[in-house]
Amino acid sequence: MTPLPAVFAANTGLGTVDWLVILAYFGILLAITWWSVTKRKDTAEDYFLAGRHLAWWIVGASIFASNIGSEHLVGLAGSGATDGVAMAHYELHAWCLLVLAWVLVPFYMRSKVYTMPEFLERRFSPASRYVLSVISLVAYVITKIAVGIFAGGIVFGTLLPEMRLNLGFAELNAFWLGSLLVLAATGLYTVLGGMRAVAYTEAVQTVVLVLGSVIVTLFGLAKLGGWSGLREALPSEMFNLWKPLVPAGLEGTWAPVKEPGRIAWYFNGNFPWLGMLVCAPVIGLWYWCTDQYIVQRALGARNETDARRGAIFASYLKLLPVFIFIVPGMICFALASSGKIPELQGILVDPAAATAVADRDKAQAAFPLLVAHLLPVGVRGIVVAGLLAALMSSLAGVFNASSTLFTVDLYQKLRPKVSQHQLVRVGRIATIAMVLIGLLWIPVIQGSKGLYFYLQSVQGYLAPPIFTVFFLGVFMKRLNARGCLAALVVGFLLGLFRLAVDTPIALGLAGFEQGYTPGSFLWIVNNIYFQYFSMLILLVCVAVMIGVSYATETPDARRIEGLTFATVTAEQRAVTRASWGTAEVLASAVVLILILAAYLYFRG
Repeated sequence: MTPLPAVFAANTGLGTVDWLVILAYFGILLAITWWSVTKRKDTAEDYFLAGRHLAWWIVGASIFASNIGSEHLVGLAGSGATDGVAMAHYELHAWCLLVLAWVLVPFYMRSKVYTMPEFLERRFSPASRYVLSVISLVAYVITKIAVGIFAGGIVFGTLLPEMRLNLGFAELNAFWLGSLLVLAATGLYTVLGGMRAVAYTEAVQTVVLVLGSVIVTLFGLAKLGGWSGLREALPSEMFNLWKPLVPAGLEGTWAPVKEPGRIAWYFNGNFPWLGMLVCAPVIGLWYWCTDQYIVQRALGARNETDARRGAIFASYLKLLPVFIFIVPGMICFALASSGKIPELQGILVDPAAATAVADRDKAQAAFPLLVAHLLPVGVRGIVVAGLLAALMSSLAGVFNASSTLFTVDLYQKLRPKVSQHQLVRVGRIATIAMVLIGLLWIPVIQGSKGLYFYLQSVQGYLAPPIFTVFFLGVFMKRLNARGCLAALVVGFLLGLFRLAVDTPIALGLAGFEQGYTPGSFLWIVNNIYFQYFSMLILLVCVAVMIGVSYATETPDARRIEGLTFATVTAEQRAVTRASWGTAEVLASAVVLILILAAYLYFRG
């Protein structure tokens, strides 16, 4: 089997069949983009929400594909190699999608909004809309765009290490060249086709991504002798989902600051039990129920029934990452530590040591390493297409969400008489600008303690104020615009403060190589586990929102009609009740049973 030119196939063993599969994948994306362009109407609703005509299965697949990006293939698999199933708590947040389906979808659909900040404006005030738009755009740059580009670079650097492009004044290695190529391809169909192209390509990418990841898992288990072989090759604590959730003991200090050699509120130096109990659900509910990046797909549904069914369908898909991303990372560590595939031992701190330990930074390449050294020629093309699907789907989703937020919530508010054509044009320009800013943030990620750890920590700083204003906003009609604005601003400033303290350390700037003076205020802030700092932000936001609201005027009940549970009319309640039946209830119950089964099985 003759491979393509060596500059593209170096060290990967990709054959002709593999490249044909990859080309077929791109051909399908091109066809969908072309179809989307032919169906396009030059209006904001069509470009940003696909004309609100998405069927439930498209909504669900698009939600899943947007979430499952390169940070999962790289970061989550790397976490599996270093910490086992510990990070599965975040991936078992399928129940959060049920909260979206049953609690918030009715409010979103009856309000007919384009964006989450627009919903906040209707519930509270225009000022809260502007603040949330800015927070969301900042979050997208540092948690989605930059992370997607960085993770894509790791994948290409592993699979195509010798790929180079000499520009004369500089040379792009595989990391940057691969990332830029994916950016260009993703940006092309996102800018041209809008939400329709994004949603339908993500439906295809979901199939490719799941198929490719299942193939890697099955080949890896076969190499180890099945699931029992994996259990025997790894210590039992790597299969323990409960350990991060219960105190490791009462010895030592109970202070939530990292202290080597002391174990009380934290596990394995990374996962404090109390923080995981509180922080993880807050991040999950913010992300799945209030983030434009995810909810925009539900807003594009044909009606409330399709939006709810789409969210429930996505909850089933969301259960898969534990087995198709975390488990491959564990497989990679098992194969490396056992010496069955010597090429994988690069992820170990010291391959010659009596007890194998995975290097947190090197382990981020666990998934692409499995593709390069485990799979036979002819199969790799399918999995590489899955890798590309993950890289492109998450980036496409954030591109579309970013352009929607900037255009609808900021630009259109400043220029209310602008034409529909101009809105679409500005959305495209905004996408390009966000990409450039994301590229500049990559060095911060490179200095972090692992991609998935970085992602969850930054989200932990940004999620609490947004979670607070949305959930308290729909459950407590007494809360007003001033309370909402105060909570958003205070919470956002606290999160930025933590990032400002952490960033110089991550970048290794001059004077910060050794960190801050031990025991100083900045040292304490930098060393508090992110879950505890997230809890602090949450408590402050709740206190500020309730305190300021009750200290100021009561909101007008007529203005917030249908926007809180207490102000939903009988007619609105009847419409919602007619939108679901027994099938949706049973499907939701099965999801909860599957989550419980996972917790009962993974006990070490």
